[in-house]
Amino acid sequence: MLQYLVSKFWDEALWLPPNTTWEDISPGPDKAVVYNDHRHLLYPLPLALVLIGLRHVLEKYWFAPFGKSLGIKNTRAKKAPNNPKLEAAYLMSSKIKHKQICGLAKQLDMTERQVERWWRLRRSQDKPSTLVKFCENVWRCTFYLYNFSYGMFILWDKDWLWEIDHCYIGYPHQGQSDDVWWYYMVTSAFYWSLTLSQFWDVRRKDFWQMFVHHLATIALLSFSWVCNLHRIGTLVILSHDCSDILLEQATIMTRLSRRRNLAAKATKYAGYQKVCDSIFALFTVLWIVTRLGIYPFYIIWSTLIRAPMLLPMFPAYYFFNSLLCLLFALHLVWTWLILQVAYKAINAGQMEGDIRSSSSDVSDSSHYSNHSTPNRVNNKKDT
Repeated sequence: MLQYLVSKFWDEALWLPPNTTWEDISPGPDKAVVYNDHRHLLYPLPLALVLIGLRHVLEKYWFAPFGKSLGIKNTRAKKAPNNPKLEAAYLMSSKIKHKQICGLAKQLDMTERQVERWWRLRRSQDKPSTLVKFCENVWRCTFYLYNFSYGMFILWDKDWLWEIDHCYIGYPHQGQSDDVWWYYMVTSAFYWSLTLSQFWDVRRKDFWQMFVHHLATIALLSFSWVCNLHRIGTLVILSHDCSDILLEQATIMTRLSRRRNLAAKATKYAGYQKVCDSIFALFTVLWIVTRLGIYPFYIIWSTLIRAPMLLPMFPAYYFFNSLLCLLFALHLVWTWLILQVAYKAINAGQMEGDIRSSSSDVSDSSHYSNHSTPNRVNNKKDT
């Protein structure tokens, strides 16, 4: 039964163009081009663990010392007094309603104010320090900068970067090169690492949106690899990474400017704040150009309109387009949140807080994030 289900799932009529078999696009020494090997999709899993380990080493020995040298402290909130009954209630749910506060106050012979204060301290106790959040942002910024630079380097001489129709001309008999192989494997590993680390990283309000974004991205990368659609896949990766660099830079500068303003007179760091505002403004423009311009009107338009003109359609191609449209829907949600941050920043005269919010009701500010997320004032990050 399992073998039957697997054979039905991988039916060639579902996944491949007409008159094409898996054997036609399987790698081998007798083939005219180097085809993608579906077994290589297992490589990003151990590579994701390597990236998580690399991130830990960089944060401990480089990012954290660098953050401390800039005046960012690793201070944690004051611990809540030991209270087993309140602790048990908190572990059941960190969010509490007024009715529950009243019930706990009567049960423990405490005032409502005392219960509320304990609850605030307990939630603040779970919040990561500013240094931890700073290290997280620097790690993502470092990776996006590397990945975008590498992507531009390897795709610069590729025909499909300049003429998107080459993504479909000759499909599915399009060979892949070693540089594209590494681009795909490292990018897939990074999103696998984000999916895993998201459960212990700074938890934000867009947690589930980013989780869906990461899974959709992994599905897109895996699907396009299996079906030899890696050319359009590289363009999707490239169009997302460029704005994510500025997203993380804006968040880092926001943390630093807020730290500086707390440490000294705001006027002393007015120039520092202007840099933060400038990066945020540039990010907003680049986000709209890439996520709401190039991505839907160039990449998705080509998959929906140009592709059917150049090659016969098959069922899996519609699934591929559905995933692309799902990412675009997430972009629309995040764009609305980003514009809210921009509107409040203009009214306030400067960029305040984070671009992607923490999930806690007592969080500092917000932050945009894929992954994503992106993926992420009382607003958000992350894609």
